[in-house]
Amino acid sequence: MRHALAQAGFPLVGAADPGLAVREAPNAVLVKWTASDTFTALAQGHPRATGDSMQAIVQAAVAGLLLQLGHTVTETPDGGGLLVRADE
Repeated sequence: MRHALAQAGFPLVGAADPGLAVREAPNAVLVKWTASDTFTALAQGHPRATGDSMQAIVQAAVAGLLLQLGHTVTETPDGGGLLVRADE
């Protein structure tokens, strides 16, 4: 899955860094995007360019890719990430 995300142009980062992070979760993999401080600063004053709207866009793109690859994708209860399982 990490390879597919990287091949699709999603550079992966560590869990504490801004960007797209992938880490193990119980019975799944957690994929979460976090806006950088630079992006957040640039988005100030632009109501359509918030970190929340960018997160929704990134999550939709990642979910679409992973669904096409046969994974089961659900949003985390807080809406802040995706839980991904391989279909069995």
